[in-house]
Amino acid sequence: MKRNLLSLAALAALSAPLAAQEAGQVDMSQRAGWFEDPARLTQSGGKQVYEAICAACHMPDGQGATGAGAYPALAGNENLITPDYPIYVIVQGHKAMPPLGGVLDDEQVADVVNYIRTSFGNDYAEDPATADRVADAR
Repeated sequence: MKRNLLSLAALAALSAPLAAQEAGQVDMSQRAGWFEDPARLTQSGGKQVYEAICAACHMPDGQGATGAGAYPALAGNENLITPDYPIYVIVQGHKAMPPLGGVLDDEQVADVVNYIRTSFGNDYAEDPATADRVADAR
């Protein structure tokens, strides 16, 4: 049932930063307020970028979801073996995935790619994404 309500969850994720700020809940505004100040994620690494931007569709556990669209699982996803494909998808977008190249800088993209490649049971630590590699893909 949770996965079928994805569109409602996505809507709530978009409105949460404003409500959290009004309620004085700094933790939520820092986590979900990426669109107000993308630079606030620069020093926080791939996990925080994933939690703030990606988890609403791909789920916190990386299992993906279906609902308003199909959001592939990142857990056990062989498309993550090399960093090139996830770099491209994050920067350029693909199907229901919006392009985030204008929102995230090269280091943020590299951080989140490395995070998803080494989380959710994935063990693709070799050949990590780098900011230079992301810049070359833009």
